[in-house]
Amino acid sequence: MSKPGPVLGERLLTVSEVASVMRVSNMTVYRLIKGGHLSAIRVGKNYRIRESEVDRYLRDRIVEH
Repeated sequence: MSKPGPVLGERLLTVSEVASVMRVSNMTVYRLIKGGHLSAIRVGKNYRIRESEVDRYLRDRIVEH
C-alpha cells in the first residue's frame, strides 16, 4: 500500500471508472481496496481512487518475460 500523498489537483476516479480502466468488475476493485492493495479515499459512502494510485498499482504488476 502506498503512502498517502497530495490529493488536491489530482484526478479522482470512481470505482466504476477504475474497473473500466482495468477491465475488471466493480467487486474486484472493492476487494483490492479492502485488501489494502489499492489506496482509496472515502467520500461519504463511496470511494474515490487517485489516478496515480491506479497507475502505480498497474505498473507494480507488469510482467516482463
